[in-house]
Amino acid sequence: MKKETLSILGHELVPEHILMDESEVKELLDKYKIKRVQLPKIKVSDPAINGLGAKVGDVVEITRQSRTAGKALSFRLIIE
Repeated sequence: MKKETLSILGHELVPEHILMDESEVKELLDKYKIKRVQLPKIKVSDPAINGLGAKVGDVVEITRQSRTAGKALSFRLIIE
């Protein structure tokens, strides 16, 4: 019996993860007057990060669907 590999990234409950470029990160940090290390963290080994080509120190934007807000954005700093 052949085992199939399962990709969680296509599942409806996994939010969209987008790697931000440095100009977008600078704009984000300036807007909220924070430092990069003050962002919430996500591990580089997280399955949602694997296909992005991200490295430690990068920032991802996560877009979740929300019943009340329609769309909710959050940002995570990638750590080891």
